[in-house]
Amino acid sequence: MSVVAARIGRVTIRTDVLDHLPVRSAVPALWDALEARGTAVLCAPPGTGKTTLVPLALAGLLRPGGPVRRVVVAEPRRIAARAAARRMAWLLGEEVGERVGFTVRGERRVGRRTVVEVVTTGVLLQRLQRDQELAGVAVVMLDECHERHLDADTAAAFLLDVRATLRPDLWLVAASATTDAEGWAALLGGAAAGSTTPASGVPAGGAPGSAGGGIAVPATATGGGGAGGDPASGPSGAARGATDEGRGAGVRGAGGGGAPIVTAHGTAHPVDVVWAPPERAVRPAHGMRVDPVLLEHVAAVVRRALRERDGDVLCFLPGVGEISRVAGQLGGGERLGAEVLQVHGRAPAAVQDAVLAGGTGRRRVVLATSVAESSLTVPGVRVVVDAGLAREPRTDHARGLGALTTVRASRAATRQRAGRAGREAPGVVYRCWSEADDARLPRWPAPEIAVADLASFALHCACWGDPDASGLALLDPPPGGAMTAAREVLVAIGATDDAGRVTERGARMARLGLHPRLARALVDGAREVGPRPAAEVVALLSEEPPREYGDDLSAALRAARRGGDAYAGRWRAEARRLAGALGEVRGDGAGAGPGGGGTGSGASRDGGGQGAGFDDAVAGLVAALAFPERVARARGGGALLMASGTGAELAAGSGLREAEWLAIAVADRPVAAASARVRLAAVIDEETARTAAATLHTTADEVGWSVDRGDLVARRVERLGRIEVRAKPLARPDPERVREGLLDGLRGEGLGLLRWSADARSLRQRMAFAHRVLGEPWPDVSDAALLDRADAWLAGVLDRARGRADLGRVDAGQALSRLLPWATGDAARFDELVPERIEVPSGSRIRVDYAEEQPVLAVKLQELFGWQETPRIAGGRVPVVVHLLSPAGRPAAVTADLASFWREGYRSVRAELRGRYPKHPWPQDPSAAEPTRHTAARARRG
Repeated sequence: MSVVAARIGRVTIRTDVLDHLPVRSAVPALWDALEARGTAVLCAPPGTGKTTLVPLALAGLLRPGGPVRRVVVAEPRRIAARAAARRMAWLLGEEVGERVGFTVRGERRVGRRTVVEVVTTGVLLQRLQRDQELAGVAVVMLDECHERHLDADTAAAFLLDVRATLRPDLWLVAASATTDAEGWAALLGGAAAGSTTPASGVPAGGAPGSAGGGIAVPATATGGGGAGGDPASGPSGAARGATDEGRGAGVRGAGGGGAPIVTAHGTAHPVDVVWAPPERAVRPAHGMRVDPVLLEHVAAVVRRALRERDGDVLCFLPGVGEISRVAGQLGGGERLGAEVLQVHGRAPAAVQDAVLAGGTGRRRVVLATSVAESSLTVPGVRVVVDAGLAREPRTDHARGLGALTTVRASRAATRQRAGRAGREAPGVVYRCWSEADDARLPRWPAPEIAVADLASFALHCACWGDPDASGLALLDPPPGGAMTAAREVLVAIGATDDAGRVTERGARMARLGLHPRLARALVDGAREVGPRPAAEVVALLSEEPPREYGDDLSAALRAARRGGDAYAGRWRAEARRLAGALGEVRGDGAGAGPGGGGTGSGASRDGGGQGAGFDDAVAGLVAALAFPERVARARGGGALLMASGTGAELAAGSGLREAEWLAIAVADRPVAAASARVRLAAVIDEETARTAAATLHTTADEVGWSVDRGDLVARRVERLGRIEVRAKPLARPDPERVREGLLDGLRGEGLGLLRWSADARSLRQRMAFAHRVLGEPWPDVSDAALLDRADAWLAGVLDRARGRADLGRVDAGQALSRLLPWATGDAARFDELVPERIEVPSGSRIRVDYAEEQPVLAVKLQELFGWQETPRIAGGRVPVVVHLLSPAGRPAAVTADLASFWREGYRSVRAELRGRYPKHPWPQDPSAAEPTRHTAARARRG
């Protein structure tokens, strides 16, 4: 490309590139919007120069003579921040660190002349906590706000609070290619300077330190206004953009006082869409699992794109595992005819930079996660292949476990991805789904605030002076359950008090730039083992090590010390940063002297001279301090129980299976799985478990019914959360608790715990019949009623019993008889009204069966000779059903009307049975015959 440049002083600006960026026409309109309202939403399609030209124009670096203003650009990812800074520096003909620099975690390249600084949103949040006024900063631009990262949403809320209370002169721009412009405009406009009206019903934040939100400890006012003067004064017309050309941008208000929406029309180059759905059926993604059929199809589409199109190919996949599998299916570069590169958050910075620097003439296939989705130009890319998937966090707040899950990419994300193909020339995107499926994609990605762990957010809010975030202007409020869980964590680690106010300890934790759990582990771990060892382990936990490091945290620590890979390099840098940061927040120089020095030293790399045993102890203690509810005890066979009560499983063949106690650092719970999977853990002993999980330690007398044991337990139990450490029997348990425990056992397992003899069952059936037919005062003896009145009919029994065996000796019938209405005298008539037995004409007393709805009298037919009337019970209300039996005791007939049976039914029964039982009497007239229990011959003998 020929270089057409304009010299401003000694600076060579690449105007040939700037003049072709469509967003240049929107810069004048953006200036007008900011001068009028102080806030604006910038919508510019991918490839229009939004991320690179606009900050330079707002800083006044593209035209001489105007004021220079300090601009902070916030990007969602480190790779995007570094790339944006490099691109802007190149446009100015400078090196990064001169007038354009960047700051990301662990790396800072800025100088005294830096005017435009690109930072990650996490860095911006930390800076706001230290300097709420952002002294010297004139403009903040939140880039790629459509991605709805939690840090970006939080930073926007804090900046709106700052504008409303401290810096009405601070300009704020929300920029994206595909954002919810109306929503952001309402949000930014609702907190415009001098306004406290909430945006879309969301509070804009109260005065600093007030009950309505704001800043806990305001910095001393400096007047603000930026490095080059008050932005409200604005530049001259000629200084407003890269050119003096007209205002070819669309500008509209959001209505209701919203911030202006500035839209840059057109794209750098057109991008064609090719729909390329799989021919074979693909199972939907589940958890982290992606159907191999889809990955095979993506690889085939990449090969197709290489055949059909020119230029490099950028392929979007949901994660590192999928990238690795597709790379394997594509084969080597010689076979494919192109170099295969992998770009993701864990890739070395040098690899990321090489991809962004462009190729060497050979075609490239770049397999990337969503890190390449926004704010990046990958030189040479003319083709995008999109698998259509993304990864989002999901948090189980009840168990304190999180996991990534694979979801369909939103339309906003797929539009961003497609835009990568049209950055430098006309391009094409191959979408691995159908056009019909595209219409069913979600419009926007799920906001991270709705699905993520909110502990860091809650700590930021507490430090800001708004513990429940009710006074912050947020597009989406935090879910109540997630916020409650987060605040409970902060109280447990001492970061906030019970009212949610940040403690001095919590303020120090917040300045470390870590998740609050890891900050607690660093602060408390350093006191136990020293700053440097604690920082090493926390650095390992802040970015999960590669799987090849294994699941043993102490072994992973030693591997990181020895390693020469990209992860080990990042780990050493982060450990140095943490050791230094710890010294700063403690104010004792920790991290700079002995025991707190850099991690790159020889002593650190070989274990600091302490040996593997020391590493084991340090790794276990620090991990347990970070995640006390994940302290776990073995249950056998690789199964564990965490203090939270959640089960966990070690992988088959794990070297940790022999340990009794573990501190689980990384675990996830797959969708629909009963137990969590242990990804990274350290061996600990019981003493370490007690130390780290001291707030979960309890000693209590437990008296109650154990479902697992099926019996009453009475013991003194020591626990760590849900883990039973030890127990001993109680010699004299509280009688009332014993009684209640026995009742729980009866409720849980039923009245079958008592001894139910045949007489007891018969009594209960008779009482049930009396209640059903006669009503009061006869008691209800259903299970529910008996359990409800257990105190009445089991009085005395429960006082003497001590467990299941004692209940099994209780005569249920004797106990049940206490419920009969003795007080009214009605119990005396019980046998009369509901007889246990009925005397039949033969003189036998036959038991009545009350098991069915109607009572049954089962008796041999010959014993009823001469009995004309069916017996009736319940004061004559209910006839019994007579089961007439053969001499062998088998049913012969059933009747509720004996007289009718003798007249009409007996004849057929006699004819059928007389031949079978000839020794028994079968008179022709049973009504006049003598009843008998015996054969005819014996009856004649008398």
